[in-house]
Amino acid sequence: MTYTVRTELKPTGLNGISEEQIAQHWGLYEGYVAQSNALKADLDKMRSEGQGGTASYADRRRRYGFEFNGMVLHEYYFANLKSGVSECDDSCDFAKAVTEKWGSFEAWKEDFSNTGKSRSIGWAICAMDPITGDINNHFIQLHEEGNVPGFQPLLVMDVWEHAYMVDHKASGRPDYINSFWSNVNWDVVGCRYSCAAKGETCPRFGADECCAA
Repeated sequence: MTYTVRTELKPTGLNGISEEQIAQHWGLYEGYVAQSNALKADLDKMRSEGQGGTASYADRRRRYGFEFNGMVLHEYYFANLKSGVSECDDSCDFAKAVTEKWGSFEAWKEDFSNTGKSRSIGWAICAMDPITGDINNHFIQLHEEGNVPGFQPLLVMDVWEHAYMVDHKASGRPDYINSFWSNVNWDVVGCRYSCAAKGETCPRFGADECCAA
């Protein structure tokens, strides 16, 4: 199959994250989609030509993991951003779940922020183990190093410099993280949690429509 740019996920009117910042970041996401499709085609072609054991094939295979995870994580990220959102109060199921496991919603939120401040390039991801119900914050280096197989992403935050340099410069990650919190679409996060709690996979795009159905 061919993957397409999910234009319906592109956020606008965010608080503290400018239109120019989103435009430049979105262009990188489009590149990940294009590269994922191109590398998939390259790998298919090389296998059909008997080159599956070559160094060139191995090099493209490694690159494929980087580009493909870059595409997928950006779709989770953009899908959980929205302008004019409401706070996640104590009544929402996600807040109840993290309060039970972390002691308080604020304790979980502080740890997620600190996860995002890790001195590396990558992502902060709150993920749920659908087998045990455990909820943890993970730092994913680059796009592909540290993803836990089978865990369901609930909240995804990009902390590569390209996510905030237009607005906050290279040293502005803490300010960007503060802005991120004011744009989290908690309805989508709640939908992801609800699906994971039931042992289901929530789509990384269209999550709000899925839960409303």
